[in-house]
Amino acid sequence: MSKKVAKVVKLQFPAGGARPGPALAGAGINMPQFCTAFNDATKDRAGDVVPVIITAYEDKSFDFVLKTTPAADLIKKAAKVSKGSASAKTQIVGTLSNEDCRKIAEYKMPDLNANDVEAAMRIVAGTARNMGIKVEGME
Repeated sequence: MSKKVAKVVKLQFPAGGARPGPALAGAGINMPQFCTAFNDATKDRAGDVVPVIITAYEDKSFDFVLKTTPAADLIKKAAKVSKGSASAKTQIVGTLSNEDCRKIAEYKMPDLNANDVEAAMRIVAGTARNMGIKVEGME
């Protein structure tokens, strides 16, 4: 017999940096146990933000699924900017090469709703444009 799902929570933590706190308290899980498991699973992704989907069960047990780093974080890192533009339509804060766009799209493929890498690249390029970052070769 399967366990009853009590709650599904989507959170983001720095890789290897999950700590017990108010965000996890709302999930209704064993916080130290989750933090240990999450930090062990993400220790190789240091410096990245890692989205996680936690499925909490009524008996306080849990499962979690790690997602890929948000595209905006990857774009900022590749374009070497600290934040996106306040007015993306008029102000360009950086550029992203077509090769970097392809690398990000290939990394994000499991989490994107795209059939091929070119479609994923268009999604990543759209995110970059909305941040005020120009993508070379994709206008």
